[in-house]
Amino acid sequence: MKQLLQFAIGLSLLVSLPVLAIGDADAGQAKAAVCAACHNVDGNSVVPNWPKIAGQHATYLERQLTLIKSGTRPVPEMAGIVISLSDQDMADLAAYFASQTISAGLADDALRANGALLYQGGNTDTGIPACMSCHGPTGKGNPLAGYPSLAGQHTVYTEKMLTGFRAGTTWGADDANSKIMTDVAKRLTDQEIKAVASYIQGLHSVNE
Repeated sequence: MKQLLQFAIGLSLLVSLPVLAIGDADAGQAKAAVCAACHNVDGNSVVPNWPKIAGQHATYLERQLTLIKSGTRPVPEMAGIVISLSDQDMADLAAYFASQTISAGLADDALRANGALLYQGGNTDTGIPACMSCHGPTGKGNPLAGYPSLAGQHTVYTEKMLTGFRAGTTWGADDANSKIMTDVAKRLTDQEIKAVASYIQGLHSVNE
């Protein structure tokens, strides 16, 4: 029953995904200078509060830029940047950063075991599904369903996002993907958030 529900959710997201422009990675590279200050030239940010976007699915990146530009996803640091981007600009930037390789991260050894249990098996006592049921066992995500790649992401950034989802302040009250994460995150404790965020940062070193 649980697997059937997950399939139904994934199918509904697939049907609802918008039609996006076709991006040109070379054109995106030429436009990426404005992104480099926070995300670095190759998308591997060195400040852990800002996400790594290297290797992220192009469809996901383009969709997030669209949400930010529309104000659906509030990111004050980017508001002045995205306002001048055309649909093609966003598609090109997404294609470029998707073509880059995310840098590997390391998990905290003290948190790895608990993070792995939550990521791979969830918490049946509190109704938390396994993270890998949507994001995959190695954290590569599912671009067709709109689920992002997570592997190697900064612990600090993932903690911030999960805490925001739990509080219902991250973004998009009417966004299907946000609703799923809000429902999951509201059941996470602070300790679980720290453990799974650390595990996600180390997914590259664990699985490769």
